[in-house]
Amino acid sequence: MSQPPSSSSPASVGSLLASLLKPQPSATDAQASTVRPSSASDGAAAQASVAPGGTGSAALAAASDALPPSTAPAIGTPKLATNMGPLRVVRREGANDCAGAFANDMHPVLQRIYTARGIRSASDLNVSLDKLHPVGTLEGIPAAVDLLLEHREKGKILVVGDFDADGATSTVVMVRALSAWGFASVDFLVPNRFEFGYGLTPEIVTLAATRKPTLIVTVDNGISSLAGVDAARSHGIAVLITDHHLPGTATPAANVIVNPNLPGSQFASRALAGVGVAFYVMAAVKRRLDELKLTPAHAPSVSQFLDLVALGTVADLVPLDGNNRVLVSQGLKRIRASRCVPGISALLAIASRAIEDITATDLGFAVAPRLNAAGRIDDMSIGIQCLLADDPAVARTLAERLNELNVERRTIEARMQTEALSAVRQLRDPGPRALQRSGVCLFDESWHQGVVGLVASRVKDRIRRPVIAFALAGEDQLRGSARSVAGIHIRDVLDAIAARQPELISKFGGHAMAAGLTVQRQLLDAFAKAFDEEVQRWAARSAGADAVETDGELTVQEIALETARAIKAGGPWGQAFPEPCFDGVFTIRNTRVVGERHLKMWVEVPKTGRSFDAIAFNFIEEPESFTPPEGAVQLVYRLDVNEYQGERRLQLLVDHVLPGPELAIASRAV
Repeated sequence: MSQPPSSSSPASVGSLLASLLKPQPSATDAQASTVRPSSASDGAAAQASVAPGGTGSAALAAASDALPPSTAPAIGTPKLATNMGPLRVVRREGANDCAGAFANDMHPVLQRIYTARGIRSASDLNVSLDKLHPVGTLEGIPAAVDLLLEHREKGKILVVGDFDADGATSTVVMVRALSAWGFASVDFLVPNRFEFGYGLTPEIVTLAATRKPTLIVTVDNGISSLAGVDAARSHGIAVLITDHHLPGTATPAANVIVNPNLPGSQFASRALAGVGVAFYVMAAVKRRLDELKLTPAHAPSVSQFLDLVALGTVADLVPLDGNNRVLVSQGLKRIRASRCVPGISALLAIASRAIEDITATDLGFAVAPRLNAAGRIDDMSIGIQCLLADDPAVARTLAERLNELNVERRTIEARMQTEALSAVRQLRDPGPRALQRSGVCLFDESWHQGVVGLVASRVKDRIRRPVIAFALAGEDQLRGSARSVAGIHIRDVLDAIAARQPELISKFGGHAMAAGLTVQRQLLDAFAKAFDEEVQRWAARSAGADAVETDGELTVQEIALETARAIKAGGPWGQAFPEPCFDGVFTIRNTRVVGERHLKMWVEVPKTGRSFDAIAFNFIEEPESFTPPEGAVQLVYRLDVNEYQGERRLQLLVDHVLPGPELAIASRAV
């Protein structure tokens, strides 16, 4: 198992905090935003310790003066110091011209929810397979099928995947489908992130060449692998790229590329995950084999792989547009009927999820983290083998190993998150010259490469601005994982920096909300400054991250188990088709802490006498100083069906606890 790099001794906390609190130079100074403790050597600024205690402690690279004391009004739990304004509740508004658009027996709350998400008629909710965008309309598909069939009988196909859940499911779809449809030799290779990094690198091509493939097929990667593709072609290996990531200014010299995000693509959905692209290619292969009467007897249909497509699509957090909702809905249908691969069944069982009732949320929060843990902590081959296993006992054994890795991942993440949040909390405005940082970079020598993305996501949620968390990737290189907020396209931010200052980023790639990058360690401070400046440009024209969207207020009669059941059945919910949440004024009658960081509440709707069970998960950041909320509050919450000892009850899942009735509320029309 790969281990995180060891940390050198951190600088003195006391000396560093002193440097944080003294006046800083002008922002025009080249070192304006760099914290250097008195004991730090040149080049050590980005690893300065600002968190109390511990053997390794995070630093805000080039952002020591970033965050003045908080003005955020959320109550009950200590909040990070930020320069963001108070959270604003913004209520989604649906169209007013949809009367009679839905079936009469549809729950009225669900009708409101759908119209607020742009659904205008019952036909928009049709998730049958014939509603998928036609396979032949995705550019590159016919050429991809031709290339694959050239290598069917005498060739050797090597599928090169990515080390996340989307990459794993994409790999399994390809390997299972091609193997079942008569391709003579199909194998897979997934880079170990700690040895090879992301994508089809020249180094991974050298390793792949030892297996003597005639065709390399990339899944969920490849569009940025210019050097890797050149290396493969120099070995005489043909290359088919299937990917969904945004391309750079140049594309690889592959034999064929299938990517809905290529410039000029006319495909109707740019939201396909990597596994969605793989599925489309396999659907076209199956159609061609059928036409040529080459399909083996008893060969599975392409729809048999929709369980994997659903898992990868949900896990990768791509927008659930109409096309993806079809893929996820159909996959969930197969899983609920126990017509899924044994690996998915085993992972659901270990997570104590009833397979007949699972939702997209279960895939995203129960299955995907366990699968991703392999790529984060050890080797994604474990996850791929779990999904390839046909023997339930083998799948169960591998699922248990994935669960162990996930426990390890949670422990590592908790430590890193505590260090990162402590670093941010310690920051104070040192004076009128302080920079108010719009984008935050974090780095610690002891951090684990596989977990920095999760840490960036957690910190982003706390401070409501884009965050990049870095870990060592060699003596001179840092590998970072970026997470963004609504309105700031993080991949385009990095692209703008690379165009303006190409020396700052060695390589990068990603999407609107998440990206990965590599930078030289000595350039981290300069990069952090450029990142802040570019995010600031985006933030100036975005709606801001301090707005929380809700589906409005429910009447006390609508806060009911029936409503919760209707919402659960009305999914799948996910990115760009968010799970419904509501806001309303409640009086907190009593509270108790469970599991150290979760807050159970009994809340009452004022003047009704109606009370409800509620829980806020991960609400408590600092248990030793926590003061529970009380009295009248504004809750942002979701309705949940909580099953306990065979009985199903309504429970409110609380996302935010805000001040009471005086909170300003805005509306946003669709």
